[in-house]
Amino acid sequence: MIPEKKPDPAAGADQVVLPNPVALVGEGPPTLRIPIIEEQLAVSKQLIETGRVRLVKTVREDEQTIHIPLVAEQIDVERVAIDRYVDEAPTTRLEGDTTIYSVLKEEYILQKRLRLVEEIRVTRRQIQTTDTQHIRLRREEVSVERTPVDPILPPVDSADETRPETNL
Repeated sequence: MIPEKKPDPAAGADQVVLPNPVALVGEGPPTLRIPIIEEQLAVSKQLIETGRVRLVKTVREDEQTIHIPLVAEQIDVERVAIDRYVDEAPTTRLEGDTTIYSVLKEEYILQKRLRLVEEIRVTRRQIQTTDTQHIRLRREEVSVERTPVDPILPPVDSADETRPETNL
C-alpha cells in the first residue's frame, strides 16, 4: 500500500497521512496492514576547480669526491746470466707468477754444443691503487606552487574535462 499525500490542516501542508493500518477483512480477527515505504536518492557530482598547481623543476649540481679502486698490471723483467753448455734447448717454463724464457747461442768449437747464456724471467704482479676524482652530480628538485582558481574561467564539467590552456 502506497501512502497518499493529503493535506492535513493540523500537521502542515506537505505531511503524508497514512491510511488506518487496522482494517477488517471478511470475518474473523482484525488484520493489521503495515505499509512498506522506500526512499530513493539520486546523487550527482560536479567538478569544481578550487585552485591550480604549478610545478617548477630546477637542476642542482653538487661536487663530490669519489674513490675509485684501480688495478694495474706491472711486469718486471730480470736477466739472469747462466753461461753453461746444455745438450738441448730448455722449454719455456712457469714458476709461480714468473715465466722463464731461455736465450740460447750456438758456438762452433771442434764440436757443436748448446750453451745456455742467460734466462729472462718475466713476473706479473697486480697492483691496486685508489684514484681520487672530483665529479659533479646533478639532481632535480621540484617545487609546487598553488594558486587560487581563476574567476574568469568557467568550472570544468565532469563529462568534458578539457579546459582552455592558460599560461601560468
